[in-house]
Amino acid sequence: MYTDDKPREECGVFGIVTRGGEDRHLAFDVYDALFALQHRGQHSAGIAVTDGREIYYRKGDGLVGDVFKRKMLDSLKGNKAIGHVRYASHVGTSGVNAQPIIIQHKDQHMALAFNGCLTNARRLRSEIESGGGIFQTTGDAEIILYIIVREFLKARNVEEALLRVMSILEGAFCVLLLMNDKLIAMRDPRGFRPLCIGSLGRSVAVASESCALNAVGAALKRDVRPGEIVIIDAEKTHAFDSGATPTRHALCIFEHVYFARQDSVIDGLSVEQARQDLGRRLAELEGETAFHGEDSVVIGVPDSGLSAALGYARASGLRYATGFVKNRYVERTFILSSQAQRAQAVRLKLSAVRTVVDGKRVIMIDDSIVRGTTIGHIVEILREAGAREVHLRISSPPYVCPCYFGTDIPERGSLIANQLCLEEMCRKFQLNSLRYLRVEDLQEIAAQGSCAICDACFTGAYPVPVEGAQEGDLLE
Repeated sequence: MYTDDKPREECGVFGIVTRGGEDRHLAFDVYDALFALQHRGQHSAGIAVTDGREIYYRKGDGLVGDVFKRKMLDSLKGNKAIGHVRYASHVGTSGVNAQPIIIQHKDQHMALAFNGCLTNARRLRSEIESGGGIFQTTGDAEIILYIIVREFLKARNVEEALLRVMSILEGAFCVLLLMNDKLIAMRDPRGFRPLCIGSLGRSVAVASESCALNAVGAALKRDVRPGEIVIIDAEKTHAFDSGATPTRHALCIFEHVYFARQDSVIDGLSVEQARQDLGRRLAELEGETAFHGEDSVVIGVPDSGLSAALGYARASGLRYATGFVKNRYVERTFILSSQAQRAQAVRLKLSAVRTVVDGKRVIMIDDSIVRGTTIGHIVEILREAGAREVHLRISSPPYVCPCYFGTDIPERGSLIANQLCLEEMCRKFQLNSLRYLRVEDLQEIAAQGSCAICDACFTGAYPVPVEGAQEGDLLE
């Protein structure tokens, strides 16, 4: 499908704790929240619930609605719960890596849900295996769970153990740990991935995005701060800083550009407003070459391109219209190997509105081009619908470096911006013109939020050393 040429996020997490005898069936709350987070992962889903004695769970491959049925949810009862949706860069490993991961150690039951990517995972896994550890999965979540158990055994209390865990893990991570008597949330010291806290009556919820809080009727209270550890039990919420002092915070900028849902607010910045601002800035960059006339129309590529297109239209004074209809009932497709397969998948997913684009100069707004495998097919659909000209505007800078923090951005050689210049891309994709947003424009808009950003995929300026980074990835 056309999203095969988009960056992919790793996961979404949600947790909730009830208090004061509130009568809530938490499995259904988590189910609703995971539906709201489905855009963050479609390959597997899982829910774990505890009554203080046992952890009851279900997980499996597929969408949330495929994995869970009402009878199954009815059996998951307790006063604390977590859930997870997962995107797998290697689909074949999705089943074994479905989360939450459940263990029992001595008298303590634990379930862990994780979003992110550890940059020191290879070294940590090797150290654990050298000490006799045996892994059942290939992901980072099980590594984190091993380290948590090990540090719990050595520490005098939970707080001390968690501080040690935070000092060992490197890279991007948001962790939800469900225990018999508490729910623990941790966000890495640079804040690569989003995590927020909400309230629902006396219940407390934690989620990757505020849209999940909205889905269960919870009110957003605040973001979990980078480096913060939050312990939620039946009586109180105890939050404290891990003491890590990074040189700068580094929220992944693509949360606001593409990953997050439009109705979410992340680190104080509305996703919808940020995307409209990106489109506005694209329009301002046109300068003397700005488009004019009744024969010009601005359209967005669904879904994340729509908000940027609206911002572009408002700033330019051009007409904004729905140029594509998206078929939301096409089944998920795995990686397509041939151009013919990709072209057909795009046609199944997107259809141009002929009455909007026929005979028009079309300014099409999209959020990114990664490998360049599908944009040509989208342009072809517009041409066949009668578009006289197609001008592509991208609401992010060109991808030039891979990501090591949980976003599925491939090696440098696979990125189209490293293969072709703008003129060559225009010829390849039958475009009349192509323009990207500048890095400084992206940084300016992101500065409206409370957390500085990671833009390494555009600049090569990785905020932390990366074990196993390829020669030439670092551009600075």
